[in-house]
Amino acid sequence: MPLLLTEAEVEELLDMPSTLRAVEEVLRQQAEGRATNRPRYRVGLSTSSLNVMAAGAPELDALGLKAYTVSRTGARFYVLLFDAEGGELLSIMQADKLGQMRTGAASGVATKHLAREDASSLGIFGSGWQAESQLEAISEVLDLERVAVYSRSEENRRLFAERMSEALGLENIEPVDSPEEAAAQDVVVTITSSKEPVLKGEWLRPGTHVNAAGSNFLFKSEIDRHVVRRAGFICVDSRGELGTEAGDLLQPLETGQILPEEVYELGQVIAGQVRGRSGPEEITLFCSQGLALEDMAAARLVYDRALERDVGRDIEL
Repeated sequence: MPLLLTEAEVEELLDMPSTLRAVEEVLRQQAEGRATNRPRYRVGLSTSSLNVMAAGAPELDALGLKAYTVSRTGARFYVLLFDAEGGELLSIMQADKLGQMRTGAASGVATKHLAREDASSLGIFGSGWQAESQLEAISEVLDLERVAVYSRSEENRRLFAERMSEALGLENIEPVDSPEEAAAQDVVVTITSSKEPVLKGEWLRPGTHVNAAGSNFLFKSEIDRHVVRRAGFICVDSRGELGTEAGDLLQPLETGQILPEEVYELGQVIAGQVRGRSGPEEITLFCSQGLALEDMAAARLVYDRALERDVGRDIEL
């Protein structure tokens, strides 16, 4: 019988170190042709939209889909996880927290492989819920000496700094008053709801690594074209979604500022198929759209732990 897992149970079972390892491994498998990802498919109505994405990773025994709806009343996320060999439905799980964790983990993995070895400071654009897992993941892969947080609301960035300092035991999280200060760090993350660029390339210092993680719509961009122009290495979760999801790269691709073949996949870096950073002065850029493969890797982790700890409820179909 399938196992039903609630949002609270998923949050109880999922931790960032394990999610980082799971996402890194499934992206490696994708680059090596051992896992399959299908791009997000959207069905839009005047009142709501349905978004569906699917993937399979046989070596993780993970096959499934994530479906979520967005409307004026909010968003609702669900994963259906199947047995990769026999096709049996294993679990139905609520997946809002799961998505937040795997999104943060993708940025953490990119930072691990693309930031300078001596990187010790982080700038975050955004102070919402999604920004929490970005900070948590990057704090797992870097020894952070300073975190500078900028968002439009002074109160929100102050509360974020207080909340995350307590949650992660970090005493060096500072709300800052200017976007330029947040951008002047070794690693920079954009994770906002803005449809217009919040990060300008002119603010970046040589050697910065940028995770652009807030855009997964074609006509939404958090970074301006100068960020892309200054980047010596650019990668995404999946090149298969360049034409449908990569809003941060749309204009540079359309104008010929960059060519599709100049954009690599993060998994290729992990697998050693391409070189990421070429030197300490190079600016590197990871544009994260979010993959069903990342969801399935995290979902399989949650399901296995639920069985081990007797968490969840069997449902009869």
